[in-house]
Parts: sequence; C-alpha cells; structure tokens
Amino acid sequence: MKMSLIKEEGEDKKIDEETLREKHEDTDTQTDPMVLKEESDVPKETEENDRHLKTFNDVHIVIHTKESPFICQQCGTKFTQKGSLNRHLRVHTGEKPYTCPECGKSFAQHGNLEVHMGVHSEEKPYSCQQCGKSFNRKGNLNSHMRIHSGESVFTCQQCGLTFTLRESLSRHLRIHTGERPFSCQHCGKSFDQHENLQAHMRNHTGAKPYSCPQCKKNFRQKGHFKDHMRIHSGDKLYTCPQCERVFSQRGHFEDHIRIHTGEKPFICPHCGRSFNRRGILNRHVRTHTGEEPFMCGHCGKSFRYKVTLKYHMRMHT
Repeated sequence: MKMSLIKEEGEDKKIDEETLREKHEDTDTQTDPMVLKEESDVPKETEENDRHLKTFNDVHIVIHTKESPFICQQCGTKFTQKGSLNRHLRVHTGEKPYTCPECGKSFAQHGNLEVHMGVHSEEKPYSCQQCGKSFNRKGNLNSHMRIHSGESVFTCQQCGLTFTLRESLSRHLRIHTGERPFSCQHCGKSFDQHENLQAHMRNHTGAKPYSCPQCKKNFRQKGHFKDHMRIHSGDKLYTCPQCERVFSQRGHFEDHIRIHTGEKPFICPHCGRSFNRRGILNRHVRTHTGEEPFMCGHCGKSFRYKVTLKYHMRMHT
C-alpha cells in the first residue's frame, strides 16, 4: 500500500513537471505584438536603406566614368549631377535665392553668399607675408599668393593659356564657346561677363556710381573712373615706343598705337567694315541693329548715341 502511494505521487509529480514544461514552451512560442511590429518594419527600413545606397552609388560612380547625363537645354553644357545642373540654370534665369541678411544683396550660389558675408565681418585672420594684405578666407589668400609666385595652375585646353584663378579660366573659356549667359532684362542683349551686363544696365538706368572726390565728375564704369583719377594725379603710365607720347589711360594708349600700325581689328559682323577703335565699331553696329541704349532719366526716351542724349537733356534743364 505504501509503495503504491509513493508510485502515484511520483507519477503526479512527473505529470506536473510535463504540464509546467508545456506551459513554458507555449509561453516561448507567443510573440509580443511590439516585437512583431519591429520585425515587420525591419524589411521596410532595409529596403529604404538599400534604395538610398543604390542612388548614392549611381551618383558617385559617375565621377569615375566621367559620364555627364544632365544637359542644359539652353547652352548645352553637361553635368555629372542634377544638383550642378540646377545651380547652373540660375545663370540663365537670373534667379538669386540666397540673400544677405546684412545688406540685402542676393546670390545665385550659397557658397557665394558665404564668401560675401566676410565683407561684413572685420575679421581677416589670413595675411600675406609678402605685401601684408589680409583676407577673411584661406582660399582667397592662396589665390592671392599666386600673384606673387606667378604660378598659373589653370590651363585652357583649347589654346593653352594659363591662369592663376579658376574664375579667370571660366571667363576665358566663353571666348571659345561663344556662351553669353548674362542677358539684359530691358533689351535682351547678352554678355559673356556678369560685370559687362552690370555696366550695360547703367545705360538704361543712367546710374553713375563712381564719383571723383576732386571734381565731382561721375562715371558709369570703374575703369573710366580710374583713368580719370590719373588726370588729377598726373600719372603717365603708358609711353608710345615710336613717338614717345605718354598717356594716362591704357585705352587711349592702345588707340594711339593703331595710328602707327594702321591696324583695324574691330570688324562689323553685319557688313564687314573694320575700325581701329571698339567704341567706333559699337556706334556703327547700332546703325544695323537700331539699338538705343542711352535713356533719359526724366522722360524715358531712348537714343542711339550718347551725344544725342546730352543734347536732349538740355530740354529738361
């Protein structure tokens, strides 16, 4: 009887252990809903990461293949990245989305805005050891140092001409390509240099931002202003090697040299007539185009020649 009771107790204990083991196994097989959610998200995140990695690889590999699949529809320039094309398009549209919070001046590129901000900062920690000129950016100092060293690191692949600054090479290349990306919003005339467009715009606005502090005469062009200042200083920088006549303005000196050489390098694209001075050619070309770039600031009337505008202005005085 006692042996039978012990046996039954042992079997009951065995049954209890099996029951506990089965419950434990059931517990292990049940998954927390949060775990299920996390596991379901893993494939989605992995897929997004794979897609992002593939996009990055596609963009990066173009650097090595030198493929340029993004083409400007206006001038045909090609780019390896779409972002570069988008930035380039602002050259044609004139869009300047980056504005200086200090002075309100706008820029097409964010990098140009960052460079400009240094104008408002008095801090210029980078100094040239040769001339003492200071710069707010190290890159500007490095570019400046090439003036002293004479180093020309940027070479035109078409004519072999070398430049110390990348920007100078970029401007030079437009001579070969004929690209004129800067257009006047008033008359549609286009220019290869932004500075030339700005100077041209003053023909429409009549603005003369350069003022002589001695005689108060105003000028539209900075170059003309500098030449004028030599009249007061008496500087005679240019000497004719044939007649030894001296000039304070480079343009006048070059015009004079052509008297001796008989050279007429400025040719009209409409009729082929040639001239020894660019200014004479420009006036002549207007007889073909009908352009009237000189505008009266009082009544808005336009004129083909500057002298005609001057006569007209007497009507208002």
